Amino acid sequence: MLYICFFIYNSIQKRISEEEIALIVYVVFFVLTIVIVFVVFFLTFQKRKNQLLLKNIQQQKQFDEELIKTQQEIQEETLKNIGRELHDNVGQLLAFATMQMNSVSKIANDDLKPKVANASEALKESLSEVRALSKSLNSDVMQNMGFEATIENEINRLNKSGLIEATLNIEGENHKLENKKDEIILFRILQEFFSNTLKYAQAETLKVLLDYGVSELKIIVEDDGVGFNVKSAAQGSGMTNMKKRAELLNAEFNLKSEPDNGTVLTLSYPYRKA
Repeated sequence: MLYICFFIYNSIQKRISEEEIALIVYVVFFVLTIVIVFVVFFLTFQKRKNQLLLKNIQQQKQFDEELIKTQQEIQEETLKNIGRELHDNVGQLLAFATMQMNSVSKIANDDLKPKVANASEALKESLSEVRALSKSLNSDVMQNMGFEATIENEINRLNKSGLIEATLNIEGENHKLENKKDEIILFRILQEFFSNTLKYAQAETLKVLLDYGVSELKIIVEDDGVGFNVKSAAQGSGMTNMKKRAELLNAEFNLKSEPDNGTVLTLSYPYRKA
């Protein structure tokens, strides 16, 4: 009888243990299922969130690029019109004035001839300056001249001004840029640097280097002016324009300057097709 009772007791205990184990397994499985569902949901949510953020960033970038391109086109059209006006109207007036001064010099007495000759020479120099300036403003003329010729024209114009001594050096095999719009943007970046140098740098010399590599064109522009602290300097429209234009070209933009140590601009432009 005792044996039978002991056997029944063991059976009940075994059954209870199996039920407890089954319950524990069920609870663990249920918790794991909830955790897995939560993790999947969280990862899906994060992925979707990241996709939306990336999409917004790309849309904002496209919007900024289109805005810059539109501003660039408007600016180029404005400069083109100014260049044409300088060449066609101001240039014609200066040419006519030069012809008139030449006529006056023929009938002027000996005392007046030196003064007339000086005035005539000043008019010729002004006419030359206006024509050079009109070329640097008119993008159509720039495209016909080519990138290097346009820079040479600007360097010559700076030297004629007497405000600074500018030089242009070219290294590597000349790699003709296929994208004419990129040529214009690159030149506008350099023009902005030249303008800032003349306005603020108090520089005596300006050096431009075009280094043609296999896959990219490196442009280094350097002045020996007063320099400035790049980190603390206000990000004015000039510097912002240069950076934004470089971004349009996928070009690496690096501006270095220190007080009393001049300023150096380095542009690394990867060759792009039109």
